[in-house]
Amino acid sequence: MSIVPKKLIVIGDSGVLGWNDPVGGGWCERLRRDWMSKPNAPVIYPLGIRGDGLERVALRWKREWQVRGELRRKNPEGILLCIGLNDSARIGRIDGRPQLTMEAYRFGLKQLLKEMAKEAEVFVMGINPVIEKSMPYAGCLWFTNEAGSAYEAQIEAACLEADVPFMPIHKAMISSPHWQSLIELDGIHLNEEGHNWLYRKVLSWHSLNNWANN
Repeated sequence: MSIVPKKLIVIGDSGVLGWNDPVGGGWCERLRRDWMSKPNAPVIYPLGIRGDGLERVALRWKREWQVRGELRRKNPEGILLCIGLNDSARIGRIDGRPQLTMEAYRFGLKQLLKEMAKEAEVFVMGINPVIEKSMPYAGCLWFTNEAGSAYEAQIEAACLEADVPFMPIHKAMISSPHWQSLIELDGIHLNEEGHNWLYRKVLSWHSLNNWANN
């Protein structure tokens, strides 16, 4: 009798989409291929949309999650949430208003984690650093590492409060002396090497591996 594999919804922004990785398709696609080669490993559904932040994901996550349980309407068992970088950007100028204030982000994330936890096991990743000299992105968005670090701290605090596994990225990546080589020339997206770096980090994530193997 065959074993029905677990399902993991990975929802977020262009990082989940695999933007700027023409070789491996992004860290999530690399993980999907890796797990697909292993017997009984979870099935991964990457649901990344460029530019998405907390508010957009909060609007679409449940609708997309509910239609990806193809066996007898069996709902997915896990959700991996990857958002925050787009929310941290300031609009128009470096001291402009953020797309979503830190207070609103923290409040909204707490609510979203609470709702997600009612449906499945939840995992959350942090956000990557940026190359500030490349700003503004698209001529109007200012990303900074000060903001990225602060928003990742809000993610970590919300996960701690909700008792949800969290994997930091910003402080882990920026501690490497060669971290800028992992970022695309646009200053905000991971390049092929960056996606591979993150894929390797996710592979060694103890909390996710425990869930996948049990």
